[in-house]
Amino acid sequence: MFPGMARRALIIAIDGPSGAGKGTVARAIAARLRYRYVDSGAMYRAVAWKSREAGLDLEDAAAVANLAERMTIDLSHGVRVDDDDITSAVRTGEMDTAAATVARHPAVRAVLVRRQREHGADGGLVMEGRDIGTVVFPDADVKLYLDASPDERARRRARDPTHEVSRNAADVQSVAEALAARDQSDRTRAASPLVRAPDAIYIDTTHSAVEDVVH
Repeated sequence: MFPGMARRALIIAIDGPSGAGKGTVARAIAARLRYRYVDSGAMYRAVAWKSREAGLDLEDAAAVANLAERMTIDLSHGVRVDDDDITSAVRTGEMDTAAATVARHPAVRAVLVRRQREHGADGGLVMEGRDIGTVVFPDADVKLYLDASPDERARRRARDPTHEVSRNAADVQSVAEALAARDQSDRTRAASPLVRAPDAIYIDTTHSAVEDVVH
């Protein structure tokens, strides 16, 4: 970098399956760098919630995509859709399934990918999801792929206070089954499946402290 030239703010893409630690790590990195943080998955949850409220069939790709085009999504403080604060409402097992359904529609993804790219217009962004480094920002400055064992991911999700699940062993098992189903859906969908970008740094977080992963 030449003397006097300002350092360009980076785009950091973090991908991986549910429970791998993407949100926790992404928020910490954004705070440390004073970058904006965006949870792309929350956008799909928001579309699923609004579609349910509107009485739409989640399998109707055209109708859901049309709604996604018209609705406003604000992620600056929690999750707001139009005038509704749905931060807690979208963190349920039902919304996990609903979000996976709408995320399979190429037309819906086209709408949200365009919005996600708008967040990165000026750099200074940490975005996490499942296709950030492969589709949304294929030229991101830094790409990370976080992963963890299925058992550990289930335990983390069951302990996550932002998700409405109980903490007993039976529920951990049901969470593990739900995560396995979500993994299968994400990895086999035709539009933007969950895969590790060839140039992404792979980090197994199973036995790592959050601070170590952030570092």
